[in-house]
Amino acid sequence: MATIFDDIEETLFTEEEIAAIVQKMGKQISEDYADKNLFLVSVLKGSLMFMADLMREITIPCSIDFLSVSSYGSGTSTSGEVRILKDLDASLEGKDLLVVEDILDSGVTLSYLLKTLSARNPASIRLCTFLDKPERRRVDIKADYIGASVPDKFIVGYGLDYAEKYRNIPFIGVLKPEVYTHEKE
Repeated sequence: MATIFDDIEETLFTEEEIAAIVQKMGKQISEDYADKNLFLVSVLKGSLMFMADLMREITIPCSIDFLSVSSYGSGTSTSGEVRILKDLDASLEGKDLLVVEDILDSGVTLSYLLKTLSARNPASIRLCTFLDKPERRRVDIKADYIGASVPDKFIVGYGLDYAEKYRNIPFIGVLKPEVYTHEKE
């Protein structure tokens, strides 16, 4: 019987490597926000696993909320049109906002999102991404916290998906091209 693991070409980060990266990021964020009103915003759905792990590594008081945006649909590249599908429940006024994302790729979605959230008057706003893929950047945006940089390959696992699948893989791997190349035909 075929499994989702059969579609993985190579492993980029094991579960143990992911845990070590997240632990280091949580420690740094705890130090940097020690005297602040930390408010984490997870960009769903991809950052869910990272957010859950990161929260457990942060040792200072913090609040959380979730936001869902879309610019991809079920494709492999951004459409360029960003839509907010689920907005925040809480006000950002006076909070030290840390936007938590799974991967910074083209930057189109996050650039739009940061501009939108800045207009809501947080005390500060910074970006935390587990993975950074600078080769694909289409706008000038940089994360304040980066877990690791990755090559320009189609990456899945640990929350990252292709057509809503593969999020449940506990490590980060490269998807075999034959799984998604039919899209270009």
